[in-house]
Amino acid sequence: MSDEVKELTVEDIKGQIKPLSENAFVRFFQKIWRWWLGVWYGFCDKKPKLSALVYKVFFFVVFSMSVTIWQFIVMTFLPYAFASLNNGAVGWPMIPLEAAGGKNFIIFGDEQGWGYFIAFEIAVFTAQCINFPLQRNITYRSHGNPWFQAMWYFIGWVLVSVATNALWGVCNAFLLHWGSPDVVNGLLKTVLTGGVSMVIFFFIFLVIFPDNDKMAKSARKEYDKLVAANAPAEKVSKAEAKMKLWEDKALKSNAEKEYVKAKSQVNSKAMSYFATVKASEDPKLTEEQKAEYALKIEKKFEEAVEAIKIKEEKEEAFNAVKATA
Repeated sequence: MSDEVKELTVEDIKGQIKPLSENAFVRFFQKIWRWWLGVWYGFCDKKPKLSALVYKVFFFVVFSMSVTIWQFIVMTFLPYAFASLNNGAVGWPMIPLEAAGGKNFIIFGDEQGWGYFIAFEIAVFTAQCINFPLQRNITYRSHGNPWFQAMWYFIGWVLVSVATNALWGVCNAFLLHWGSPDVVNGLLKTVLTGGVSMVIFFFIFLVIFPDNDKMAKSARKEYDKLVAANAPAEKVSKAEAKMKLWEDKALKSNAEKEYVKAKSQVNSKAMSYFATVKASEDPKLTEEQKAEYALKIEKKFEEAVEAIKIKEEKEEAFNAVKATA
């Protein structure tokens, strides 16, 4: 091994491994998770654009489906708390549908009464209160103004609610006409409105949680264009401020992403090293196999040391960015 590699020791590598739980059940899944992170970040290095898309789509769907389940659970029980308000069809625009036996098309309100409508709106609103921070902080890792983003998210939610309520207003009239049970209606309403909302919100999120790298490139392109065209100083100044804002956001989000990835990779490399060492201690190995393992151990050691150095570099870069934020 080179002198550069020998700067760190086996103890340094061991110190990078997060302790596993003493609970065998939890420990089993921790090992699977750590293995998966190693595979995932290896894929990220090879396919950065594809992995970024897969990451966003996966967490977007998981969180969206999770809050949809929450919505269904709330809608299963909460209407009973407002049962006294269910005294028949109320709301707007109350248009009778002949094909549905005269049941009304309602956007704001419900054929059964205000109680069911209030319960549904509470279920949807609480679901969005859970969904927004998860999507912002994990799926899109946005560093934009949270209050500004929350305002646009709320506006989007209101508009989506109008659209999905209108869609449900038609479906609900027919379901009630056919005598569908309340539990089934609640499930269908959750799936239908939740599914439509999920699709629409995917595009809304692209607007309120924009890709920092793309926005930084776009802002720089606009700035360079104005400079080349000898635009008025005021326009150039505004474009420059916008460019610096997005470049700072991109720098911060990229530094955070790289540091998180480096922490996971160093843990994976350290575990791989010790797993190889343990395998080399098998008394059944032949001398030839032991020699092969010796080479593998040396390689794993170098990979772990390199991962530690990368993690330290990424951590330093991330802390520097945070200090200037």
